[in-house]
Amino acid sequence: MHEFWTQPERAVALFSLLDTVFPGIAQAAERIRGLGVSWEGASTPFVFEEAGAALAHVGLIELPLVLEGRETVVGSVHAVATCADQRGRGLYRAVMTRLLAWCESRFSTLVLTTEHPEYFTPFGFRHCPEAAFRLAVDHAGPREPLRLLELSQPQDLALLHRLLSTREPLSHRLGVVREQAIFCFNMGRQDLWYSQALDALCCFERQGTGLRLLDLVTPRLPAWPQLLACLPGPLDEIIFEFSPDRLAPQVLPQPRLLDHDGPSWLMVRGPWLPEGTPFTLPIPART
Repeated sequence: MHEFWTQPERAVALFSLLDTVFPGIAQAAERIRGLGVSWEGASTPFVFEEAGAALAHVGLIELPLVLEGRETVVGSVHAVATCADQRGRGLYRAVMTRLLAWCESRFSTLVLTTEHPEYFTPFGFRHCPEAAFRLAVDHAGPREPLRLLELSQPQDLALLHRLLSTREPLSHRLGVVREQAIFCFNMGRQDLWYSQALDALCCFERQGTGLRLLDLVTPRLPAWPQLLACLPGPLDEIIFEFSPDRLAPQVLPQPRLLDHDGPSWLMVRGPWLPEGTPFTLPIPART
């Protein structure tokens, strides 16, 4: 844990700023404590402070990935915020410059998702286009129904953490491994479904007769027909919100810009091995 978080008054001031820019973020940070992870344990803060107030912030979280078959850890930039009445003073530039200097010897690659790419290109970030992956299916319904996890129950919470800590990457091109804090923050209030037969956690959203498959967390990747047999139906289309090169390599990619509370660009600084190939960074792993 960064020493910043050992001083409660500074933490309170920072969350006051963040909650102003991102309403509800302080409550979300408190909520994930109940899931066994913490914002303070995951995020390294870079804060401009003045007279006891936090005026600007940029945070950094470690994100373990597999990129083109190589395991690596990238830095995921998040919670970029400046007090509205302090803009124009160069505070954002000051905290971002500090973050980049700190990352120089720690991470070769930084990533973030933003609705404002122009804020980050001056700092060496570039847009890396992503792909959508759609598969037509004829699926009547599950042969092996899923169980909805109850994360208020200790056994289900332990199951979640076991799966997150032992997960197999879904993709050799871009896969997530051993990440827990970002997942819990993004998905902790979503329905999470467990397949006992596959020992797998399924994250999805129904859209009529389509389904967005957000993530699959399992220590052993199943064959695609096995997974499809567990999903609710009827379905005529699956949209993969991750690179499906291991699970369903027959899926053809299409260019897309993520709509995540508005058009959202994946920005990268440094080497990015999947660049120029069809990929997507899963929503549960984005900051």
